[in-house]
Amino acid sequence: MKLKFLTAALLAVSAVAANAANYNIDPTHTFPSFEADHMGLSVWRGKFDKTSGTIQMDLAAKTGSMDITIDAASIDFGMDKMNTHAKSPDMFNVEKFPTVTYKGKNFKFEGEQLVAVEGELTMLGVTKPVTLKVNKFKCIMHPRYKREVCGADASAEFKRTDFGLNYATPAFAPEVKLAIQVEAIKAD
Repeated sequence: MKLKFLTAALLAVSAVAANAANYNIDPTHTFPSFEADHMGLSVWRGKFDKTSGTIQMDLAAKTGSMDITIDAASIDFGMDKMNTHAKSPDMFNVEKFPTVTYKGKNFKFEGEQLVAVEGELTMLGVTKPVTLKVNKFKCIMHPRYKREVCGADASAEFKRTDFGLNYATPAFAPEVKLAIQVEAIKAD
């Protein structure tokens, strides 16, 4: 009886593990962008041009995790002077903190649809919980890659001051809107 139970348990674990898949972030189709206040006059928009990472997902079990790394020096406001200032110790301090990371630990589903990822954002050496709202999510068999590719549009809001990015507060409001377009290719 114990042997049958153990065998059944091992088969169940193997079946669940077989459905989990690993995906590699496609850096040519992944760009975290953000909006931040500029003295109440306008909204400044920027993005990061270099992102890497992996996603593990099991759609059948409705589970997943992600480990994303953003090259902080790849920040781009579309203005060289602003890019240089954003990389300085005043803001992102890229020499001391070359990366921003997001570790998604819990995927939330409504029915079959991925709707959120709970995780932790680390910026300037400070780690805080940040939940990504998944506004759009889809997986397809990619015609060029001949393997599954999943894409998403996600968003979040947080206060930059919670991470120690205090430049020009209170003249510049601390709230930041984050938008992420991401595509990930299923690993072999």
